[in-house]
Amino acid sequence: MTSLYVSAGAPCRMLSEEPVVSKSKFIGIVSVFSALIAVSTILGIPLPQPLGEFTWSPPIYMALSVLAGPWPAFFATALGSFVGESTNVATRGLPPIYALGIVWARAPEALFIGWARKKDRTTLAVVMGLATVYETIAFLLPDWAFYTYGLFGYGSPQDIGKGFLAALPDILTIFDVVYVPVAFAIIRAASPAFKRFGFR
Repeated sequence: MTSLYVSAGAPCRMLSEEPVVSKSKFIGIVSVFSALIAVSTILGIPLPQPLGEFTWSPPIYMALSVLAGPWPAFFATALGSFVGESTNVATRGLPPIYALGIVWARAPEALFIGWARKKDRTTLAVVMGLATVYETIAFLLPDWAFYTYGLFGYGSPQDIGKGFLAALPDILTIFDVVYVPVAFAIIRAASPAFKRFGFR
């Protein structure tokens, strides 16, 4: 497996086709954007369970996946989502599993989109859409199981059909696809700054 860093004091190369950036820049990007993703998750619009909330973070991590590459975006998305959703769990009484669920659903999106960052605009937009499909399924299927078997504070066990109906609102996650044009606008605006830092 390719290492993120060539050595402790050398620049890092994220996958073979990624630009060389310093370790400090890598950590800096992850720190800044994980904080931004956390805040945009905390400030989301509350929704009934199992949805939890409508957050503002998808265009941020979509754009970051293109601007900085898959691995900075992956770590920033995982850390920021976990911190943000953990705060929501603590302040709004959501099931604790939500903090892990949002990481499971969103962090891999950064890898999918980051893989397509050098593709043409149409391909990139399609991959962003497919990443949103993954996110929707990644919320829906576990919630279906949790409702069916009464796990992690999802109530009492019930039959498979009722469990599916209880989890079905998760399908609305697909509307995160509306953030794709916003992500492209962020990419266009922020690209010069990221190029100066050695990304893209």
